[in-house]
Amino acid sequence: MAAESDWKDIPAPSDPASPVTSAQVTHGPILPPQQQLLIYSPDQWEDFVQEWAHYCLKKTYKQVRRYSGAGDLGIDVAGFLDDKRLEGAWDNYQCKHYDHAITPSEVWVEFGKVIWYSFIHEYTKPRRYCFVSPRGAGTRLGRLLDNATNLRGELIANWDRYVKAHITSTREITLDSTLLAYVNAFDFSIFEAKTSMELVDDHRATPVHAARFGGGLPQRPAVEQPPSVVAPAESRYVTQLLGAYAEHMGAPVSDLSALSTQKLKDHFRRQREAFYHAESLRVFARDTVPAGTFESLQHDIYDGVADTHDAPHCDGYEKVCAVTKAAREVQITANALISCTKPKDRDGICHQLVNEERLRWTRS
Repeated sequence: MAAESDWKDIPAPSDPASPVTSAQVTHGPILPPQQQLLIYSPDQWEDFVQEWAHYCLKKTYKQVRRYSGAGDLGIDVAGFLDDKRLEGAWDNYQCKHYDHAITPSEVWVEFGKVIWYSFIHEYTKPRRYCFVSPRGAGTRLGRLLDNATNLRGELIANWDRYVKAHITSTREITLDSTLLAYVNAFDFSIFEAKTSMELVDDHRATPVHAARFGGGLPQRPAVEQPPSVVAPAESRYVTQLLGAYAEHMGAPVSDLSALSTQKLKDHFRRQREAFYHAESLRVFARDTVPAGTFESLQHDIYDGVADTHDAPHCDGYEKVCAVTKAAREVQITANALISCTKPKDRDGICHQLVNEERLRWTRS
């Protein structure tokens, strides 16, 4: 039998109150976005910066374009403010994916490129020029970016060593009197730097954040109750519902007051609530998942209920009940929204499909 001192050295088992989840077993721990960005390749980093500019600055830019490979003229990602593109107002995002903060010696040539190519009219001077790097600008480069006068002077002093032979492979770009005059007149306040933390903070509000970084979707907001008066967006499915009730009752139903039983009135109320749940899910999807995700869910629901919809039914009301029941039973595993979809959403999607004339509740 082990001595008491031996028992003290045996490690305690894991806390049974904190078991691992199936997601942890399948995918492992989810790294925070900033840590994920550190292991990106340079191409992946440029792709992320383009995505950030496209989604986070869509109100600013008419188009975001990524340039890559030889002959990019010192442009990685460009945001165009008008249709003139490089001849109009635009911003340049210079992407640097290093395992350290950017130093001046690593980017003197980038300053030189934008000065030279704007000098020879390959493009207009950008409105803003931003270095984007996971670790941002180092202390010395940061100080220079905060002082346009010192930045200009340091670039001139370092031109021969770091710039003139590296702008283009076909010739050296010497700082002659004409180009020097252009440098002295150039607005160096356009240069700045951003870190991955700043980009991620913006990116969280985009519909592609969870798809890129994982971590699940945010919590859905509460769904508002339907207004007392039927809205124009409800007119088609409501008309079809009233027709379905008329088939069930064997009498015309022009509005809610004509329904013969409280059961039908309660059913109508639940269907409107379901429709608003589905509309709420549509808006939630627009803000949290890539375009087309909600439409894909609608299509999955349609595929799952189509046979039930086309089968014979006693009347329209029985058809509504059968189709919505089938919608709740459809097995959907691949859609990103399924983790936050409720039974009412599925009922409401059926009514959305009626609005889109893909389903109908009445026989005529």
